[in-house]
Amino acid sequence: MTVFPQHTRGAPLPGHMIVCGDDTLAERLAAELTTVYQERVTLVVPPARHLGPAGRARASALLGRVQAVMSRTDGSPGAPRVLEALELDGRVLAEAGVREAAALALVHDDDETNIRTALAARRLNPRLRLVIRLYNRKLGQHLEELLDQAAVLAVPGLDPEALDTSTTVLSDADTAAPALAATAVAGTSKVVQADGLLLRAVERTPPDHSEVADPGLCTLALLSSTTNDPAGAEGSDASGREGPTLLPDDRTVAAATGRGTVVLETVTHTGTAPARGRLAGRGLPLASLFSARLRWTLAGLVSCVLGLAVATWVTAGGHPLHAAYLTLLDLFAINDPALDDSTARQVLQLLAGLAGLLFLPVLLAAALEAYGTFRTASALRRPPRGLSGHVVLLGLGKVGTRVLARLRELGIPVVCVEEDPEARGIALARRLRVPTVLGDVTQEGVLEAAKIHRAHALLALTSNDTTNLEAALYARSVKPDLRVALRLYDDDFATAVHRTLRAVHPDALTRSRSVSTLAAPAFAGAMMGRQVLGAIPVERRVLLFAALTVAGHPQLEGRTVAESFRAGAWRVIALDTAAPDDRLPDLSSTPAHDAADRPAGLVWDLHPGYVLRPQDRVVLAATRQGLAELLGRQPRLRTRGPGIRET
Repeated sequence: MTVFPQHTRGAPLPGHMIVCGDDTLAERLAAELTTVYQERVTLVVPPARHLGPAGRARASALLGRVQAVMSRTDGSPGAPRVLEALELDGRVLAEAGVREAAALALVHDDDETNIRTALAARRLNPRLRLVIRLYNRKLGQHLEELLDQAAVLAVPGLDPEALDTSTTVLSDADTAAPALAATAVAGTSKVVQADGLLLRAVERTPPDHSEVADPGLCTLALLSSTTNDPAGAEGSDASGREGPTLLPDDRTVAAATGRGTVVLETVTHTGTAPARGRLAGRGLPLASLFSARLRWTLAGLVSCVLGLAVATWVTAGGHPLHAAYLTLLDLFAINDPALDDSTARQVLQLLAGLAGLLFLPVLLAAALEAYGTFRTASALRRPPRGLSGHVVLLGLGKVGTRVLARLRELGIPVVCVEEDPEARGIALARRLRVPTVLGDVTQEGVLEAAKIHRAHALLALTSNDTTNLEAALYARSVKPDLRVALRLYDDDFATAVHRTLRAVHPDALTRSRSVSTLAAPAFAGAMMGRQVLGAIPVERRVLLFAALTVAGHPQLEGRTVAESFRAGAWRVIALDTAAPDDRLPDLSSTPAHDAADRPAGLVWDLHPGYVLRPQDRVVLAATRQGLAELLGRQPRLRTRGPGIRET
């Protein structure tokens, strides 16, 4: 085990935070806790020497980034203590100080590792606040109940209500998916789900620099003044003209001429749109079975048969049903020749026989096509020939799968591109009948097969920054005005990419997003014991939405909604009017069907003079620093320690 001591040697101090992980989310989360919440952090990572080539490179890069954070925060409360451990057993957890820790985050990419470690940690410290990264949502719900029950049984007399946030299971893919999907669909929209509702935030840019930014229903942020400058950086954290202003007051908004805003626009009910073209359920649509050309052919032949039946009825007389019967007999060539009938009857019989010769091949083609449709129902669809206005989604890993599900819920047409035929999202794409192209996106012809020249947007979500950039550059060469959203980890690299693409294509929209950056605030908020509903990106910064009970927060309790607002820190935007016993324990999830008739939930149109009571639960928008201040986390004075590596 290798230890990078923070400032002292020996056991960690009580009340610290432990983060165990093997990828970028662990580093982002450790930085979030140390720099924003001023917490003492122990970071446990796997050693590079015991991993394969790919794992060794990943672990080395992770340790390199952690050491970079340590060098930047040397002598400040942000320098973490780093341990290298091959397996997370009881000995390693004890060495990390799990018995004295306040919270433990398990953010390994492997669900089994996180579950096994969570069970061991709960035995060592029943009062420990656990935050677990888990992709399987249903398993996560059962795990939360199990670990909370274990804590209650291990500590006699412990109030179960005190364990509302004792165990929290989160998914970085679920946390980032709404923002990524909204970026691809509308380019500037952000969405957060709360109480089964879809909270939508949208960017508004004034058409003229002399105009004042429209505040909308609630102004969440002012965009950077360099938004329309090709040399400007998207989401620069630097102070001054480049950085966006989060949660500004009315005076600041009024003075911000020529600057765009991020405003709260609408709140609508979420709904799952039915997947189009699926061969499941009742009432199979003809469009799923037969092509348009075959349907038109069948319609023409049926019209022809009806015309022949009417002509037979008019010329031969008798009952219309008898005339239709004779026509069908002629159609299938099973009637006697009309040798002794009139000339009109003979002509009609010849025409019916000719129609029958045409009708039988069409029936055979319809049968074969229907059979082929059912046979390929479990196969991947190819993009339709006339498809346009769709979103091209690159990568069907964990994040891409969640984004695909989100786009289909919104009814957005999607074409997926994936190199690995065994990728996680392939099964979902097959079940939803989403057109999918299998191939390396960097190879010529793959994006063309996805109809990139007719697409509305490109959403590159592979785990490789270079691959995402290469795909974006090639797509822009095919369609210069294409809307592009990239998944990029490195902030400096993302800034350089954004500046270059905006300078070369000033009329096209370019956005870069980091999954770990979007997810880290939610994980950090859960470790602090507060529920973070989600995060929306404001350029390269993040605005958090959290649910808090007013009791115990002097900045909120007994104050009006207007008085509780602090510019640049937090703002109350909704009130949960349901009784405490009827409230949803997790506002970020959609209510179950049996809870649809529960009392009224969130109220978003709050009167500024409403006085917040201790029993109220509110939803607020906050910056990371503002949420940390609201939670009462004060910076601790630390002694400057040596950066010595111990083995």
